[in-house]
Amino acid sequence: MKQLIIRKTEEIENWRRNINSEINFIPTMGNLHNGHIKLISTAKNDNSNLNLVSIFINPLQFDNKLDLENYPKTIDNDIKISFSNGADAIFIPSNEDIYPPNNKNIKFLQAPIELSSALCGLNRIGHFDGVCTVVYRLLNLIKPKNLYLGEKDWQQLLILKNLISTEKLNVAVKSIPTQRDFDGIPLSSRNVNLSKNERKLISFFSSELLEAKRIFQQEKKISLRAIIKKLSAKKISIEYLEHLHPHTLQKARIEDNISLLAGAIRCGETRLIDHVFLMKRRPIIAIDGPAGSGKSTVTKLIAKKLKLLYLDTGAMYRALSWLLIEKNIDYKTEKKFQNILQNISIVFKSNKNLHQDVFINDYCVTKEIRSQEISSIVSKISSIKEVRKFLVKEQRKIGESGGLVAEGRDIGTTVFPNAELKIFLTASIDERAKRRKSDKNSKDSQEIDIHTLKELIKKRDFEDSNRVISPLIKANDAIEIITDGYSINEVVDKIIDIYNDKIPKETQNQ
Repeated sequence: MKQLIIRKTEEIENWRRNINSEINFIPTMGNLHNGHIKLISTAKNDNSNLNLVSIFINPLQFDNKLDLENYPKTIDNDIKISFSNGADAIFIPSNEDIYPPNNKNIKFLQAPIELSSALCGLNRIGHFDGVCTVVYRLLNLIKPKNLYLGEKDWQQLLILKNLISTEKLNVAVKSIPTQRDFDGIPLSSRNVNLSKNERKLISFFSSELLEAKRIFQQEKKISLRAIIKKLSAKKISIEYLEHLHPHTLQKARIEDNISLLAGAIRCGETRLIDHVFLMKRRPIIAIDGPAGSGKSTVTKLIAKKLKLLYLDTGAMYRALSWLLIEKNIDYKTEKKFQNILQNISIVFKSNKNLHQDVFINDYCVTKEIRSQEISSIVSKISSIKEVRKFLVKEQRKIGESGGLVAEGRDIGTTVFPNAELKIFLTASIDERAKRRKSDKNSKDSQEIDIHTLKELIKKRDFEDSNRVISPLIKANDAIEIITDGYSINEVVDKIIDIYNDKIPKETQNQ
């Protein structure tokens, strides 16, 4: 496709009608730097969509006329950078195109007070209203599939996600982590205004935030007073420094695993922001659901794509059930059974095919635990108080440092109730029976007729949902996904999209 520069809204509409492709949209105010380059190249590499970059200095975002007039303008270089890094088209409208005089159809929006009244909103009155108005206008003109934004402006990112949700716009938000320069400061179009001394000050500010993050990883606590004292000693003018919940922007709570340390300072006439995410442990994804809902397959793929540890808790219960049958152990004698549990070891090891093998007391039981014999007994075994107590303790040990995706029937409710993302994966009885019937790894299921298989699944559902200890129920904050009619990859992509929406990209790389 020929690279194209578009200047009129009518041309955008004509271009959109004549292309046979979805659109990735990267909005900018020009004076492009390596952060913008990362956004454009990420969009280019993500998919085969056409990539549209807009360059528009939005007057509604400025509460200071002089600031607007002095905003850096480098349009020729911006065009060169955009096209050389993956843009297929560039939209460079005028103020009259975006805000036509006397046009009553332009919708001027207000950002939600709960998100816009904190941090930058304290002193930049109306700024986020201007952001919402222009982005809403651009999204309606361009109608992109994906919107690419940087996490450097985290508050703005939250507000725009809220806008898309509130206005029911069919666009997915894709974000990239804050991009930093050689001296650690976030890349910003305003950095060109800094003197050498001012740059040293902002570098010191950013280094203190990064140091606070390092200390938090070790000590799980933070002292805003200590940071402010260090900054004040350098005569740095602090506009704000806050420790907040990353999504609500309310004060951080002790129970928050991920929190936000955000600040703004002034260097001369230039105002600069920075933030870091503080994390006690890496994120956890908990996937619950009934038998045959596709949990294991989906969880394995998610773990592989997100480079997380895969914890198959169901395999742990199956392995224990296998051992009880194999060794003819009487699990009904409570005291004797407790002694047996103390000497059981269940571990997962990656095999040469990059799959996980399950070992119990050094026996590899990967295939054996998928038999119908094990399926018929595992629900009874898993309902035993001592068994659940033992295995939940083992699972929590594995999850202490996070960075895993676990599947089972009580992961979000009992094992990891504080997981960052909880999914309840389910499907109809008919769909689950068909899946079991076609499962080549389960010979027993292939030999049973479909009607009998449905009855067995119903029986298993009843037992799992009605056991006294840790029954199969959907956690209050879990997202239910019904997988009928969806491919495995579609389900995996949906969960990863939800994960990326909830978990800042910066924390995913820690």
